[in-house]
Amino acid sequence: MSEEKEAFNEHNYSADSIQALEGMEHVRMRPSMYIGDVGVRGLHHLVYEVVDNSIDEALAGHCNNITVIINEDNSITTEDDGRGIPVDLHKKEGVSALEVVMTKIGAGGKFDKDSYKVSGGLHGVGVSCVNALSVSLKATVYRKGEIWEQEYERGKALYPVKQIGETEKRGTTVTFKPDPTIFTQTLEYSYDTLASRLRELAFLNKGITVHLIDRRSKKEDGEFEGETFHSDEGLKEFIKYLDATREPLMKDVIAFEGEKNGVPVEVAMIYNTSYAENLHSYVNNINTHEGGTHLSGFRRGLTHTLKKYADESGMLDKLKFDIAGDDFREGLTAIVSVKVQEPQFEGQTKTKLGNREVSASVSQAVSEMLTDYLEENPDDAKTIVQKVILAAQARHAAQKARDMVQRKTVMSIGGLPGKLSDCSEQDPEKCEVFLVEGDSAGGTAKQGRDRAFQAILPLRGKILNVEKAMTHKVFENEEIKNIFTALGVTIGTEEDSKALNLSKLRYHKVVIMCDADIDGSHIATLILTFFFRYMKELIENGHIYIATPPLYLVKRGAKKQYAWSDAERDEIVSEFGDGSKIQRYKGLGEMNAEQLWDTTMNPEFRTMRLVQIDNGTEADRIFSMLMGDEVPPRRDFIEKNAIYANIDA
Repeated sequence: MSEEKEAFNEHNYSADSIQALEGMEHVRMRPSMYIGDVGVRGLHHLVYEVVDNSIDEALAGHCNNITVIINEDNSITTEDDGRGIPVDLHKKEGVSALEVVMTKIGAGGKFDKDSYKVSGGLHGVGVSCVNALSVSLKATVYRKGEIWEQEYERGKALYPVKQIGETEKRGTTVTFKPDPTIFTQTLEYSYDTLASRLRELAFLNKGITVHLIDRRSKKEDGEFEGETFHSDEGLKEFIKYLDATREPLMKDVIAFEGEKNGVPVEVAMIYNTSYAENLHSYVNNINTHEGGTHLSGFRRGLTHTLKKYADESGMLDKLKFDIAGDDFREGLTAIVSVKVQEPQFEGQTKTKLGNREVSASVSQAVSEMLTDYLEENPDDAKTIVQKVILAAQARHAAQKARDMVQRKTVMSIGGLPGKLSDCSEQDPEKCEVFLVEGDSAGGTAKQGRDRAFQAILPLRGKILNVEKAMTHKVFENEEIKNIFTALGVTIGTEEDSKALNLSKLRYHKVVIMCDADIDGSHIATLILTFFFRYMKELIENGHIYIATPPLYLVKRGAKKQYAWSDAERDEIVSEFGDGSKIQRYKGLGEMNAEQLWDTTMNPEFRTMRLVQIDNGTEADRIFSMLMGDEVPPRRDFIEKNAIYANIDA
């Protein structure tokens, strides 16, 4: 690393390193093109873009500490101890380099290979976009003993960059407040969302210390809420964090870090007793949830090396069928992180790596790492091969069950589940299906729905917890078979069993509708766990929703109003005055068909929550914790997050 740091010294990071690529007039008119959306996700993306600049400084060897502060007014301050953005005159633009970086799209040192070898984020689009979409932004630079400052309003500089003092500090501080005319849905930052991303960045960039401070909330000792994230072991620690609620099959995490064919590769993996495959991949700190060449390289290296070892061990001699790639990944948690100088992204959401050269680099790294580990740890090696053999046997059993589901799925309407009350509309984009808890609520929903475009599928009781079930048990489960068959999706091949044929999807809105109580929440979580593990594409493509039935009906005379929370109920009671009567809905079955339609199913008035995956690794960890075998972590989570919780161990 010392030679690398030498290449990125103070002197060759100057105004000339900053290249302006294009203007930024378009950003405010089409913000979603630059940050994804202008909802909750886009709001948080602003923070990540600014932090990415600091991470790039750290990758270049010039920054050790990054601080993110959520201020009382929901503005954000980020601080780092990097070199500070250059402030001298930019020859081409005729203004300070700081102003170029802050006001020109695509301006940044990361386009100059002498300044940054690799970079994360949107590759230079970042901080100027944040500026354009903020009602105000202030940049303060501590560089070469001097303090420099400039303020902006909706992306335009209010005055030229000016020196405001002297300092021994170095680094860059940025404070911005998102523009309420752009982010109309919400301006409130989620501490947990920011914490999960910053934690992830600390794992992916070991040695860096990242602080998160929330000035909106104070602890009992008077200090602000906050956390510090730091990892000395990088991905090895990340794996331990993700798998904390699973039972390991091995003594330690297998890990590799190094450079292969000029590509820095970091890999960590462990086998556990679960049946889920959890592979997470990153390119320049971006979570590539659609995978790509680095992930295919990992799979190839893993399968080839383990297959070779298993063959040579003689443990496969008695097996009467071939082992498939999937068998080697059952119960595996792995993270692949690569740094690529010029990444090429593909896929629907531009998160699939396309660089062909990366595949061989990762495959080679995994092969070396695994070969060494298996030779040095024969007991663990034997345990892994036994796990693979069991997975292969279970896969053959699962294939039979899957074929049954497949046959039902491809049949005509006559092959649909008997309990499904289908709709008359044939265009899937206009159709929605409600997965309803129990026959009673299902009956009410059937009466209340609009038969033209709304279908109802009642589910009996609590569906199987797929987190703790072998694959063939999942496909044999009656309720799960009904879900597959009703939705019409095909399940995929043996080698890639989680791939869904979404072109066959019969409804573009799949709505989970359960009672607004603890049992209902548990059933909704079981259904979500099933979708996350077996039909993740439905979530990623925005097809899964959760209905929100009201908790109360408040009446006084001829007046009546529904309430979705205790606070809303109290407000209505206060407005209606004395003599108000409150009806608490313990379940959907307590409503009549008209009430259910009015409050929960009518597109004009209902509120439905779209299920999104903001952070795939964190979602994986939480599903494992909530639905897995380990009780203590689940208890801690419920105690921290539940408003009312009677915990039964």
